[in-house]
Amino acid sequence: MRMRGIAYALAGLAFACGLAATNVYAEQPKSNEPIKLAVHDWTGNFITTGIAKAILEKAGYKVQLIQAEYMGMWPGLESGDIDLAVEVWATSAGDLMNASVATGKTVNLGESGLLGFDRWWYPKYVEEKCPGLPSYKALNDCAKLFATPLTGSKGRILLMPSAWGGFDDERIEALGLNFEIVRAGSEASLYAEVKAAVERKQPILTWLYEPHWAPLRFEGNWVQMPKYEEACYKDPAWGVNPNKAYDCDKPSGPIWKVAWSGMPKKWPDAASIISAMKLDNAELGRMIGAIDIDGKKPEDVVAQWLSDNKDRWQTWLPK
Repeated sequence: MRMRGIAYALAGLAFACGLAATNVYAEQPKSNEPIKLAVHDWTGNFITTGIAKAILEKAGYKVQLIQAEYMGMWPGLESGDIDLAVEVWATSAGDLMNASVATGKTVNLGESGLLGFDRWWYPKYVEEKCPGLPSYKALNDCAKLFATPLTGSKGRILLMPSAWGGFDDERIEALGLNFEIVRAGSEASLYAEVKAAVERKQPILTWLYEPHWAPLRFEGNWVQMPKYEEACYKDPAWGVNPNKAYDCDKPSGPIWKVAWSGMPKKWPDAASIISAMKLDNAELGRMIGAIDIDGKKPEDVVAQWLSDNKDRWQTWLPK
């Protein structure tokens, strides 16, 4: 985990330097003080953050990328050590965002146009050996199918890094599932393992999300659980387990843009640009695939998007 974390920090630094070097849109800065923009450890965020950085620089701002832990960045945003984060998922950090905004120290700059969706997933061929799927009730009957020497009699579920949240430990306990969580050290390592399993047609139970290339390129299905309601997370009496919360599916919802409360006052045009910035799931999924599958560099993918969508993003700039 430690080495992978260092690797991602270096990747983020390389991304920042690469984008700055290739950005042809920078103008004379409106302020000598940079807008500090959070960058996180997944490919899609390199893209969304890179687009925001490039457009702010086009508008004449200096921008500094800050490598920030996704679930742990809130004190930095509230203090102004970080000015802006452009990818806050309602599905994983919605409660943290709402609590932070309620303090008055951060502000919600609106939806990004992206809709977050993350669930447990398995390849379609697994249903041949576990025909009760996609219902979660079939998982215990098929636990041995997903077991490994390290998990013993328990099934193995490969999930995202723990810093991304999701309440999956609680979900497994609440639903009484005979499964053990194995956490991927990074997004890249998770998808490398999924890709290898699919190519070999090995059973795997894992976690995927949208917007992303994987659900588009791999034939599979989402595990079906009791439908999410807010009470599921807050009221143990709700749902199939009267003594435990989180006995339901994960929520889906918008991906937001959040800023330090002083940012719109200090840089009002920059806040207006970020509020106007909109992407969609399909285009972001294609760009993630261009990096993860086709081997393109994040800065090159961002530069191509800027070139292809010039008429679009120029409307986000102040008149």
